[in-house]
Amino acid sequence: MPQITYVLPDGREETVDVPVGQSVMDGSVRNNLPGIVAECGGGCSCATCHVFVDDAAVGLFDEPMTEEADLVEFLEGACDRSRLSCQLIVSEACAGVRVVVPATNG
Repeated sequence: MPQITYVLPDGREETVDVPVGQSVMDGSVRNNLPGIVAECGGGCSCATCHVFVDDAAVGLFDEPMTEEADLVEFLEGACDRSRLSCQLIVSEACAGVRVVVPATNG
């Protein structure tokens, strides 16, 4: 099971197992990590699960769909590494991925 490291808004790092096929958001919510609110439950409609993906991991996930890109565009502090964690589906290749959770979610 791939391990994903979350850099939390307070600077702490938490590494958790996330099953293949689940999202980075699922990994955070199921382990009660702070910072990823996920108000819509993973429907790509609220943007409260914003994360920054490390440059080395960007290619491990599918490209953002139009809906995600439209939401990310208006997020505070968004950059080219911004993604919605509900759209980041974990595969075996994602072992060791590190995401940064901004303090602006929610």
